[in-house]
Formats: sequence, structure tokens, C-alpha cells
Amino acid sequence: MNQEQTSPLLKKWKTFTSLPFGRWVFGQAIGFLVPYTGTIGPRVEELRYGYARASFRDRRKVRNHLKSVHAIAMINLAEMVCSLAISTIQPKDGRWIVRGMDIEYIKKGRGRITAECTPPDVDWTKEMDLTGEVLLKDPAGDTVAIAHTRWKTGPVK
Repeated sequence: MNQEQTSPLLKKWKTFTSLPFGRWVFGQAIGFLVPYTGTIGPRVEELRYGYARASFRDRRKVRNHLKSVHAIAMINLAEMVCSLAISTIQPKDGRWIVRGMDIEYIKKGRGRITAECTPPDVDWTKEMDLTGEVLLKDPAGDTVAIAHTRWKTGPVK
């Protein structure tokens, strides 16, 4: 069996998405397991080996005083998406942790914000420091922010 077939996260994703409202339920489950992430009301749109895409609605709860999407709401989504993406490629004997993130805000976020991430290749047999990128876009497809994630990866000790 390849890693894609054995990824616990992808197995759960396939189970949920085979059900009515499965994507919504999957997002709610993430919000329950990671309560702070749940505050943005995330919706996972696509999850496959080495890729994740999710979004949240623009509403008062995620806005700032400038009537645009709050910067912290966007980094919250970016962290969730990069974590989902790397989890899809994580073997049972591998582990990872986010060591840091930075984000560049390109323009005000308005409307549904969508984030996507494809993590870099990982050699899970040794400890590594990796950097990945998350693009955040508005409904017009314009990039509103670019987040850079730093992971520490390696084998389970």
C-alpha cells in the first residue's frame, strides 16, 4: 500500500465526503478538535495526497475595523491548510510541528477567502527543517496574502 492509501486523514476525508454535508461536517470536526481554528468556520474544499484547500466566509465575526477580513483570521486559515496538507503525506512513523509562520498581506481581504498549500517533499527518515507556502485568494482569484510556514519534520523517536 502506498502512503496515500494509508493516510488516516485522507481515509477520514473520504469517509466524510461520501456523506451528505460531509465537507461541512469535516470542517466542524476540525473546529471541535482545534477550537481556535473553529472560530473562523472553516470549510475544507479539497484534500488529497500532498494538497489541501479550504476557505471561510466573510462575515462580521472575521472582520476588522476596516470592514475587511482580519489578518489573524487569514493566518488562522493558512495554518490550518498547511497542517492538513503536510498531514496527508505524513507516514505513521513520521512527525511534524509548525515552528513558525510569517505572512505578507497583499491587499484587503473581502468575500470568501480560500487558501491552498502543496507541501515540499519530505524525507521522513531524518530530522529536517522545511518551508512551505500557502496562497490566500479572494473570490476574484486575486492573491490577498502569502503565508510561509516553517516545519520541523522527522521520524518518531
